[in-house]
Amino acid sequence: MAGLANVAGGMLAVSRRGWDRVRQSYFVAAGAGFMLAAVLLRMTPESYRLAAEHVRPGLAVGTLLLLGYLFVHWAEHVLVGHFHFGEETHHEHWVEPVVGTTALLGLLLHAFFDGVSIGSGFLVQPALGILVAIAIFLHKVPEGFTVASIMTAAGRSPREAGMSAAWLGVATLLGVATISLWSGLVRFALPFSAGAALYVAASDLIPAVNETKGVRMALWVFGGVLLFYATETLLDSLGL
Repeated sequence: MAGLANVAGGMLAVSRRGWDRVRQSYFVAAGAGFMLAAVLLRMTPESYRLAAEHVRPGLAVGTLLLLGYLFVHWAEHVLVGHFHFGEETHHEHWVEPVVGTTALLGLLLHAFFDGVSIGSGFLVQPALGILVAIAIFLHKVPEGFTVASIMTAAGRSPREAGMSAAWLGVATLLGVATISLWSGLVRFALPFSAGAALYVAASDLIPAVNETKGVRMALWVFGGVLLFYATETLLDSLGL
């Protein structure tokens, strides 16, 4: 579902109607609130619980959280210095073709760790996996829209732009498959991916939301947090 959301975002970008930035911002804002809650209230505590039996677990988990955060920061600034997450790139603003390639490479890496986060959550507990998957799903449509828009602005064909979004979906599945095959690494992968998700929420999504002034965007962020609590309550009632 998360991968298909990438594809849906790409299709919206290459369609004639497109998708205006206001509607895009609603998804970004809700996703930011939900993801912040998932990282701080579930992924981080579960990371410490998994590490509790090991020596100096606090240092290990804290270090992995920091490394995950810094890794995404490094990847975005080294591989992708030309785009803002969730921001629509208008087709009339043409850019160099290499920008489309670097943006795709950076977002492929980003999407891969989205998959690692989802897979790690499910390996720890089904409810955690569902919560992480919802958090990631909420920003996948803007992610697909972003990469397809950049590719189009870089002079690529609509087919190539749409395929770039599809590749993000494939990278997400590869992330899930990787952590599933090497499930013993989950105690390292969960805090690392939590740090990566924290960067996406706090350093990518929230700044994008803050570009739209007014109380409505703030309410959508709070709504994302409330959606997290509502989802967790529903999962508890279902015995998950």
